[in-house]
Amino acid sequence: MVRSNLRQGLNKGYPTTAIPKTTRPSHRKGIQSTKNKFVRSVVREVSGFAPYERRVLELLRNAKDKKARKLTKKRRKLEELGNIIQESRRAH
Repeated sequence: MVRSNLRQGLNKGYPTTAIPKTTRPSHRKGIQSTKNKFVRSVVREVSGFAPYERRVLELLRNAKDKKARKLTKKRRKLEELGNIIQESRRAH
């Protein structure tokens, strides 16, 4: 907002130049870098799937989409697990 050196009104106050804000490291959290993506893929390959993820994969293979959606409602993993099934089908 531009200040106009007035005592009252919307633009009241001494005119100053705005200092641009720098981005904090906490605002960059979760952004996928190439290193980050690689590390996550290695961890997934080594550790495998959590028990609930295995169950959801089995439900998706058996065309029980509604039950799978209910299981993954809070975790928002349904798209990711669906992509994994598609990739496995392409590989075979």
